Amino acid sequence: MKEEKKLKIYQAIMLILLTAFVTFMITAFSMYTYFNNTDITLSADQNTSQSNFDLKSYLKKVRNVINKYYLWNDEIDEEQLEKGAVEGYVAALGDEYTEYIPADEMQEYTENITGNFVGIGIYMIADETSGRVVVYYPIPESPAEKAGIQAGDIIISVDGTEYTADDFENISDYIKGEEGSTVNLVIERNGERKTFDIVRERINTNPITIEMLENNIGYLKLPSFDEGTADDFEAKVKELQAEGAKKLIIDLRNNGGGIVGEATDIADMLLEKGKTIISTVDNQDEKEVTFSEKDPTFTMDVIVLVNENSASASEILACSLQDNERAKIVGTKTYGKGIIQTLLSLTDGSGLKITTEEYYTPKGTTIHKVGITPDEVVELPDTVTSIYAVEREQDTQLQKAMELLQSQS
Repeated sequence: MKEEKKLKIYQAIMLILLTAFVTFMITAFSMYTYFNNTDITLSADQNTSQSNFDLKSYLKKVRNVINKYYLWNDEIDEEQLEKGAVEGYVAALGDEYTEYIPADEMQEYTENITGNFVGIGIYMIADETSGRVVVYYPIPESPAEKAGIQAGDIIISVDGTEYTADDFENISDYIKGEEGSTVNLVIERNGERKTFDIVRERINTNPITIEMLENNIGYLKLPSFDEGTADDFEAKVKELQAEGAKKLIIDLRNNGGGIVGEATDIADMLLEKGKTIISTVDNQDEKEVTFSEKDPTFTMDVIVLVNENSASASEILACSLQDNERAKIVGTKTYGKGIIQTLLSLTDGSGLKITTEEYYTPKGTTIHKVGITPDEVVELPDTVTSIYAVEREQDTQLQKAMELLQSQS
């Protein structure tokens, strides 16, 4: 995907340290069948190559050469060597979506998938100018936002201990903590220091935001499909209905996906019972079709907004509504990620995210590396400097969606 500016942003979440990696048990949970656990035991024999090449013996020979010739032999980190060997082995598949996750990164990774962690809810950057850690922005509805923390606040101390930009990788460990506990932050804003005592809570990193637009149009922006997104969607639509919403705009622009089951659950709320949502095919050419299982929760007219950064689960929701003629799609062609990854957790605490299925639209067409073409292709004006922050008066895609809904009876 296109990125206009890369910032080193750290989500404040807990890491755990685990060890060991020889023979292991795998418990599978998929981005599609999330936390649908299936135990798979892999032995050394199952991993042996069909050729005569003995990987274990070869690595041992390489290690002997390292021991004999490597200048800083006394500084070798055996655990890092083993981790690097596994990472390289998996990376050699050449699949950008398949990767090995070391044990000390696994909790962070799974919390990123679910979109939930315990903390105060801020994104941070290491600011070279001030030499401090700076609040990039507080997550909407988080304890930090409610307490008054603002984007640009310079973090001076946490619980009485001062930190600088050099402490960026570790400062989140001191800000996060047990749910219900309190953390003391001293921040600097416009040259003035302020003190905040903030109670840590379980944070939804990507909450759905809503707005009532003119002509009884309800607007929902979905940043990603995290754990609980479908339930949040249902609650937010009902909230809009209570405010008088008769029609709906679902904004999936810049939504890179997430848990596929959350997207299919939302589709189920909008489609007639028995409609095809998606179909998937695995490496054995076995096909599985996901149907809507209940009568629609919401029957109002719907427009879906997409762009070149709408991917994966976003494309699943968009294509299911488009192919079933339930909603019109407005914007630009989507990213084109039509494959599903499964996260396998290993007994040593590490994990393997691996591509396991390709999915197809209800009409049976592929999305992968193709994308979805909107019913109404609408480009943003050249004056828009960032597709991530479009001013309302320049948002021609949203304006088109509103126009289409207003024209419908």
